[in-house]
Amino acid sequence: MNSTEKEIVYKISNSYSTLNTLGSKTKNVIFACHGMGYLSRYFLKYFKGLDSELNYIIVPQAQSKYYIAPKMKHVGASWLTKENTTRETENVMNYFDSVFQNENIKDKNLIFLGYSQGVSVAMRYIAKRKISFSKLLLMSGGVPKELTSGDFNYLGSKSEVHYVFGDKDEYINGEFLKLEKDKVQSLFKKVNCISFDGNHQVNIDVLESLIN
Repeated sequence: MNSTEKEIVYKISNSYSTLNTLGSKTKNVIFACHGMGYLSRYFLKYFKGLDSELNYIIVPQAQSKYYIAPKMKHVGASWLTKENTTRETENVMNYFDSVFQNENIKDKNLIFLGYSQGVSVAMRYIAKRKISFSKLLLMSGGVPKELTSGDFNYLGSKSEVHYVFGDKDEYINGEFLKLEKDKVQSLFKKVNCISFDGNHQVNIDVLESLIN
């Protein structure tokens, strides 16, 4: 018996969430990629302390949803797995393109934020689409292995990169943390590494200090 895996192309739809209003007073547009287990509308909570007139937040929604163990009542989502990563990455990139096209952002400070698994998709999107940004906040996540400094050599000196991690993070620690910090510093000309007192989490104090 011979089995064959085939591939098709089809049209799908997906949601994303926003916070505040994009207008003439908006200073920053924050494109924030959530971590595994989140839904975009719940990830918005981390940004409610920011000035609502100055900050417009866009949180895309990972498409692969699942019930969270052990009670299997709440729904979470994941961006990518090791299964067919290249194709799935391109699907995510195309989805991000659609979000940006729909929002039609112009003349604002663009801030990218990736938390946990969201770090990988945020960095891949910036690298693949050669997007200039005001700030890149990499929070408690791993850097894609395939990226090189050449992927970011188009960036100007005004683009800020911050690598943020908790000193008690159960995932980003020890030798792995050292490797990740070295990797980030090899990709960008200047990186600000920030450690906070805590575990694997979005630290709101650090987030607000970097955006305000």
